[in-house]
Amino acid sequence: MSFDRTIKFSGREEDSEARRALLIAFEALRVKGYNPINQISGYLISGDPAYITNHNNARNLIRSLERDELIEELVRAYMRDRG
Repeated sequence: MSFDRTIKFSGREEDSEARRALLIAFEALRVKGYNPINQISGYLISGDPAYITNHNNARNLIRSLERDELIEELVRAYMRDRG
């Protein structure tokens, strides 16, 4: 593998399912008294669904998507706020 070239990643432009899942998980975690940022980060890093509460079906909703889809949505939202 050569590290002198940039590889183009073809992600989805609009991923409203990922946005919806993240928002539902965030709110469910907040309602249950967890720190949503820490819990979602833990899930994205480890892949362990135990970081996400079952409240409001948040765990099943998050697990229905690939972690890379969720990360793409987070990067998209972060960059949208920057520009």
